[in-house]
Amino acid sequence: MSHFLIKRLLLLVPVFLAVSLVIFMIIHLVPGDPIDNMIQIGSSPEQRLVLIARYGLDQPLLVQYGVWLGNLLTGDLGDAIIMRRPVSELIADNLTHSLRLGGLAFLFSTLVGITTGALAAVFKDSWIDRCVMALILLGATLPSFWLGLLMILLFAVQLEWFPVSGARTWTALVLPVLTIGLHGVALVSRVTRAAMLDVGRRDFVLMLHAKGLSHRRIQLQHVLRHAMLPVVTILSLRLGWIVGGAVTIEFVFARPGLGSLLITSLAQRDYPVVQGCLLMLAMAVMLGTLVGDLVQAAMDPRVRDSLT
Repeated sequence: MSHFLIKRLLLLVPVFLAVSLVIFMIIHLVPGDPIDNMIQIGSSPEQRLVLIARYGLDQPLLVQYGVWLGNLLTGDLGDAIIMRRPVSELIADNLTHSLRLGGLAFLFSTLVGITTGALAAVFKDSWIDRCVMALILLGATLPSFWLGLLMILLFAVQLEWFPVSGARTWTALVLPVLTIGLHGVALVSRVTRAAMLDVGRRDFVLMLHAKGLSHRRIQLQHVLRHAMLPVVTILSLRLGWIVGGAVTIEFVFARPGLGSLLITSLAQRDYPVVQGCLLMLAMAVMLGTLVGDLVQAAMDPRVRDSLT
């Protein structure tokens, strides 16, 4: 297992370098720059050139990337050009809000998704199965930001059950968690149902039926356990989106977090902040995938053998 972990960590190094290069190049190739938000109306071209040189934006892109990557490897994400604070402090201030929201949404989608998927498989072709499939279709097709707006209109504006926006009380988490979690419920439920139906056709299930075990007991105690490998794979990918999946929803509900910080910084073309936020989102996906691979390797030796 230790050899598998080392090889997986080594594989992340080129991925990290490639992702950092793509993030840097995309941000700097977008029209506009942060200097446009700093100079005052009527400023001379010479004053603009002074600001460009101060922040190193007059250097070739590869030189700027080398400087940024070198600082990054030492743990320095740079300073925000517009907000004039260390990027690491801005991310730290907002990361806890994103982790809280994403973690609760992940927990909700995992518990509800596995439960509904298992019920749909156990009661296949029943009204329960049809209701779950309708839920899957609804959750898979509705855009999250549109669903969030509908929830604000219904539960916050019309019924006044929850706050419209902000993060002052725990009730402000309910609507964002449901908005993010419902899409995850649809995905996890669909995979759980399909995996259980596939396992249910195997020979050992027929043997359990021949021994006289009840259908419900076989499904919940044996089939569900053997069907968890593809579910874990999906959950590992969802784990990486604990932070990234909340980007647009944080903006819709006007919540503090990496999403709101990223969108605000994009509007200001604050390169260091945007690069730091995108890098954090990419690292969350990579670490989530790594955790998922480790869990799969622990559950299935064939996964470990694939890298040996």
